[in-house]
Amino acid sequence: AEIFREIGGATLDRVHFFSYGDFSLIFEIVYYIDGNDYARYMDIQQKVNLRIYEEFGKRRIEFAYPTRTLYLNKA
Repeated sequence: AEIFREIGGATLDRVHFFSYGDFSLIFEIVYYIDGNDYARYMDIQQKVNLRIYEEFGKRRIEFAYPTRTLYLNKA
């Protein structure tokens, strides 16, 4: 809720732990944008996502990225 107060222009409705992905925990964040301007929606969405990412960093919560190892045979 704090992030939405800082950003302005949007109202937080709810946040839920939604499900488990193959390599992730999936959360659902529902919020409403004040107005109907698509560019404004995209700007606010970006601000929300970046602020969430910053908060994870402050708390030293790391993201695990899928990796792939390739072994090559010299023929």
